[in-house]
Amino acid sequence: MDRRTNLKWMAAAVAAGCVKESLARNPQVAVPVKGNPIVPSRGLCDPQARVYDGRVYLYATHDASPASRGFMMNDWWVWRSQNLVDWEQVSTLKPEQTYWGKPSDQCWATDAARRDGKYFFYFSRGPNEIGVVSSDRPDGPWHDPLGKPLIAKGSVATEARDPGILQEADGTSYIVFGTWKYFIAKLNPDMVSLAEEPRLIEIRNPQGPYGRGRTDDKPFLHRRGDKYYLSWGCFYGISDSPYGPYDCKGSIISRETVDPEFRTIPAPTDIPAPFRPADMTTADRHGSFFELHGQWYFICNDFSQPGTSSYFRNSVISYVRYRRNGEIVPLRLTRTGVGQYDALKGIDAADFFAISKGEIVEQSDGQFGVGGLRDGSWILYPKVRNLRPAPRLILRAGAADRGATVEIRRAGPKGALLAKAGLPAMPEGEISVTLRTNRVTEDLCLVVRGTPEKVILRSLSFSELT
Repeated sequence: MDRRTNLKWMAAAVAAGCVKESLARNPQVAVPVKGNPIVPSRGLCDPQARVYDGRVYLYATHDASPASRGFMMNDWWVWRSQNLVDWEQVSTLKPEQTYWGKPSDQCWATDAARRDGKYFFYFSRGPNEIGVVSSDRPDGPWHDPLGKPLIAKGSVATEARDPGILQEADGTSYIVFGTWKYFIAKLNPDMVSLAEEPRLIEIRNPQGPYGRGRTDDKPFLHRRGDKYYLSWGCFYGISDSPYGPYDCKGSIISRETVDPEFRTIPAPTDIPAPFRPADMTTADRHGSFFELHGQWYFICNDFSQPGTSSYFRNSVISYVRYRRNGEIVPLRLTRTGVGQYDALKGIDAADFFAISKGEIVEQSDGQFGVGGLRDGSWILYPKVRNLRPAPRLILRAGAADRGATVEIRRAGPKGALLAKAGLPAMPEGEISVTLRTNRVTEDLCLVVRGTPEKVILRSLSFSELT
């Protein structure tokens, strides 16, 4: 997708929200969701996110019932969103549509990929083997091109389940899978056959929710820059090669950075003590990393809310911050979630929804801001709620060029002008402007003007709120 197409999708995401098309062949369910969990009380779990043409698709499993006393998963789901706030179900894959050929309650973890105009949906047949279906669309209808497993039971020294797909910029693709021990293999260009025998991945100093020396199930691979990240739930390692070895860096979820309402997770009583995590906030965080409009996210399982359990789970989403050395900062898991903002709590500038000509940068104090800004740069913060008429916006920012200014516009860089102010001199300071709006909720876009040598934006806060 070229840059102009990408910018068009960004603008459409704000102007139209989540577009709900009527696809007669796939019943859709529109859910008015606002924050975390993204789709509450539906059993949407094991979310693997893929971005296609400006939309995020979740290839997920589906816990059948709050009354389940074990993993009861009768089908696989596809959900999508354009703004990460409003989600809609667009497809269901049943085991009868695969080589499996009959109903089952073991429709386990999935992933997906696109190559040469085709879409591939990888799935686990319980803990035993991995299959794949394909389509001309990201939401099906699906066809089983093999009529048999892609990775069969007993083919490697681990359970053949929980596929994760890594795709390089040139299309080269890998599949990672397994429990406790992970294996990786390059896929052929057809995406439905292996180009090599699976290789065991070495993880140095591994740890997981059950303590040091052990990992977990549900591996996932992603790449950022020249670093490869292998994650298992909320634990991860870093390598210079997709094959490893990976140096374990610990957990990206910590009780200290999780909102209180997400900390109370009861330990399952039907699991033997050695397999009960000491800290339940790190338990079963099967999820995936993805990038959208210059922002990185992590989406994962959660069963902290009333009505959930380890067998009836939700999905939650958070922003991701990478330090200069590549390590990931512990995530902030909040009720507000992503893609929308509460003016009462203020906004970290790095938590934008979309950006043009700028990037997230780590500051000398270890905090993060938005830098690399220049003339014409813009940053988008949609759905800022709890505003009152003519609110005061306080920007913490700085610029090396005293002639630099920032415009605050509605919905996009060409939207209605709400305010304008000069940026303070570096290193940074605060500027306060009155927004010309009477709306309770606004889509705010900050546009940099002038030819600044250096601009940094740290935060947005508001006074005179509702």
